[in-house]
Amino acid sequence: MRHQKRINKLGRTSSHRSAMLSNMAVSLIMHKRISTTVAKARELRKFIEPLVTKSKEDTTHSRRIVFSTLHNKYAVTELYREIAQKVAKRPGGYTRILKTGFRQGDAAEMCIIEFVDYNETYTVAGEAKKTTKTRRSRKSSAPKDAPAAEPVAETAAEPVAEAPAVEETPAAE
Repeated sequence: MRHQKRINKLGRTSSHRSAMLSNMAVSLIMHKRISTTVAKARELRKFIEPLVTKSKEDTTHSRRIVFSTLHNKYAVTELYREIAQKVAKRPGGYTRILKTGFRQGDAAEMCIIEFVDYNETYTVAGEAKKTTKTRRSRKSSAPKDAPAAEPVAETAAEPVAEAPAVEETPAAE
């Protein structure tokens, strides 16, 4: 039984696993999207989302905590300058996992893990979805006792005169 076994060890020692997740997090921060296996992506999501939450508060203490996890000052700078500004209003769920199929060599399930706010395809569709109108009843808003409105007679528009057809004459050579 798997009771209380929440960490996927990924077939690695503890030090190897932490180094791999740190390197993958740096790559995700620098490139905004990486391709990996689904198992690694799920562990990376658990690893990086607390760091992004920590980066919303730009203090020396939070920077030191994030640096002690990532060990890359350029990634920490990128995280605090760009990513923290984009996700400032988001309460969580900073990453998205998109499954892409199976790897040809060993049939491992592959995916793309990316930051949600950096994929314009999904963010534009999400904003357009919010502006849709609410459903309205098809029933008339007029009371039943009120007389029905008479249909408005359409006025016939004046017919548009067609331009005379131009006949082409063959040019003499």
